[in-house]
Amino acid sequence: MKKIRNLRWRMLALMLVGTVIIYIDRNTLGVLAPVLKEALHFSTEQYSFVVSAFQISYSFTQPIAGYVIDVVGPRFGYAATALVWGAACALHALSGNWQMMAGFRSLLGISEAATMPTATKVSTLWFPARERSVATGWFNSGTSVGAMIAPPFVIWLSLHWGWKPAFVIIGLLSAVLSAVWFWFYRNPEDDTRLTDTERLYIGDGAAPVILPRPSLKHVLRQPKFYGILIARFLTEPAWQTFAFWIPLYMVSVRGMDIKQFALFAWMPFLTSDLGCIGGGYLAPFVHKHLKLSLVNARLTVITFGALCMIGPALISFAVSPVLAIMCFCLGGFAHQMLSSMLYAVMGDVFEKQDIATATGAAGMFGYLGGALFTLVVGQLADTLGYEPLFALLFLFDLVAAAALWLMIGEWGARKRSAAYAAE
Repeated sequence: MKKIRNLRWRMLALMLVGTVIIYIDRNTLGVLAPVLKEALHFSTEQYSFVVSAFQISYSFTQPIAGYVIDVVGPRFGYAATALVWGAACALHALSGNWQMMAGFRSLLGISEAATMPTATKVSTLWFPARERSVATGWFNSGTSVGAMIAPPFVIWLSLHWGWKPAFVIIGLLSAVLSAVWFWFYRNPEDDTRLTDTERLYIGDGAAPVILPRPSLKHVLRQPKFYGILIARFLTEPAWQTFAFWIPLYMVSVRGMDIKQFALFAWMPFLTSDLGCIGGGYLAPFVHKHLKLSLVNARLTVITFGALCMIGPALISFAVSPVLAIMCFCLGGFAHQMLSSMLYAVMGDVFEKQDIATATGAAGMFGYLGGALFTLVVGQLADTLGYEPLFALLFLFDLVAAAALWLMIGEWGARKRSAAYAAE
């Protein structure tokens, strides 16, 4: 078979496209929330139940999905789950009330739980440690690209054909993804298209080895895992808020109609992309020029992202809808910068055979945090207001950064110099 140079970047591009499609179908509910509330007679509280149905099912399935991906491998596991979540997205069109919608959201959450464990494992398998933050930044930017494309695309589909065909068309995209992924993807050790030079580069000069079976027990025994767990629990509510509550907030509180919202809704997710990619390149820059270990360089970028989360905290001072969107833009940039680094840290802390398992276990607590915050917003948004709840996101991220430094940060000149010398 013909050798392909820089094959790892093609694998990353495929992972990026898959993440884009996932986040288009995941965000379709949030984009159409004002329409669905009217069509299916949702209250704000009931809408929070629909959103949390996805989050809770996604959270509890992630550890299982991560372990399965470690066992069966990304090729088959990702292709199979893509078919299921595409079908789940299309089934949303059959919803006649919020309870049916919540049921289909649960199925979507169960099937999509394998996505981030797969993406983290693929970036770890295909990229050496020094490039891993760049790789995670790029694949994680797919979450923002998908969320950015979703508002204009989904609203256009809805205005031309209705909200039901919108769900069906977007579900079909995932079926195409499943076929393409299964046809093209291989692990490095199985891919005959990989050049010998790139194979050595990916392994940092070491020959490929057969990995032992993954072990959840081994993951849970590591104290550093609990630092990541705390950070995921505290930071995930921000992204869930951006995905599912911005449309309702801008329409119900800031007075935008659905067409006006489509003109501006992509902006926070564009800046989110900049945070993903910029953070990926900022970490090795900090590592090189400040002589920090890779882990501490990534934690420095996470801290910078947490500080930038002040944007949503200031939204109550925004005097116009456009300024409110700008506050969300800063928040999106901040969250995706720190989120990408959290995925990169997984590869620093855990062995390759445990990456998907550890990512799924930590992701469970992340989405539980998102679900709990969603239910709080559903209960308090109509009485307390959205703005104080958005301000809490800034506090959550600061605490998360502090927890990471305390439980994962590397201290001492020996660790710093050893990591720097290995680079």
